[in-house]
Amino acid sequence: MSRIGYAIINIPEGVQVSIDSNVVSVKGPKGELSQQIDDSIGVKIEGNEINCSRSSEDKEVKSKHGLYRSLINNMVVGVSEGYKKELELVGVGYRASANGQLLELALGKSHLTVIGLPKEIKVAAVTERGKNPIVTLESCDKQLLGNVTAKIRSFRKSEPYKGKGIQFVGEHIRRKAGKTAAAK
Repeated sequence: MSRIGYAIINIPEGVQVSIDSNVVSVKGPKGELSQQIDDSIGVKIEGNEINCSRSSEDKEVKSKHGLYRSLINNMVVGVSEGYKKELELVGVGYRASANGQLLELALGKSHLTVIGLPKEIKVAAVTERGKNPIVTLESCDKQLLGNVTAKIRSFRKSEPYKGKGIQFVGEHIRRKAGKTAAAK
């Protein structure tokens, strides 16, 4: 059984954590986040450390213990350091451009795919000659960033035959051999 819930969360310099009834709020240089905590989980701030405790040994409460500890830790890391995801567009003619909170993607379809991003996410698109376009997304909210990158990837999933599609930078796509002509 995992013991993640017992791990102590260190609060870095410049980050303020406050608990108001069942809502934990974290404020730092990169932004501000808050999360509602279940009644069965207790959260205490002692100096520059956060401790999570559980009220009982039920299986459901044990799972929530680790969950809420991880969510609070992700908030603390997000407002102090931030999260960053880089997507690579692999394919002939694939292009990306960022205009404010709009991301325009040319993915081999008859029309551009335009995505409106939430204001919490910063986007940048870089296209260098001879290289695949790279879209960089940054945010303090790990969950929101993951949802947005999953949505962008869903427009053109990487396929195993030619390796074309949207993928993370450095991701390895397992390739398959195509059909071969029948021997006579």
